[in-house]
Amino acid sequence: MKVYTKTGDQGMTSLVGGKRVPKTHARLEAYGTADELNSNLGLLLTYLTEEGDQQKLLKIQNTLFVVCSELATDVDCKKQPKTTVTEELISEMEANIDEINVTLPPWRGFILPGGERGAAVAHVCRCVCRRLERRIHALALEAPVSPLVMAYVNRLSDYLFVLARKINLLAGTEENIWAKS
Repeated sequence: MKVYTKTGDQGMTSLVGGKRVPKTHARLEAYGTADELNSNLGLLLTYLTEEGDQQKLLKIQNTLFVVCSELATDVDCKKQPKTTVTEELISEMEANIDEINVTLPPWRGFILPGGERGAAVAHVCRCVCRRLERRIHALALEAPVSPLVMAYVNRLSDYLFVLARKINLLAGTEENIWAKS
């Protein structure tokens, strides 16, 4: 299989279903940002030391492929994705957040991103995830988007926040709290 097709050279690409759209289309902005987040999660994975965290992140990466598939599918396409984001995936994400959150020190104020390298990467992932959420909501102004996709991405950013805090805690790195001027 050739990697290059030359079909996108003029700034157009195909959605699942074959519809051609500009590469600047809101749908591409959304699933491109999901892809960017997934790449950053791959980087974050290299910093995780606990096998449980690694397995959770791998599952999240796989779920982001499902998110991309849903976002890349034209709403008029007769062949919709076989795999979708489910309420169970959202509940599992919430359980993961709660599991970490009970181990963390109480909130003392807004936390500046940083600390350990893995925590800093988790914060970058959180920011990209928030951008993905904005891109999905922008797309939703033009076409239907699954509310489950929206909820999953929203929970994912919360998960990445508590994971960053956990990484710093495990390393014994003090969090930097925003110093109000």
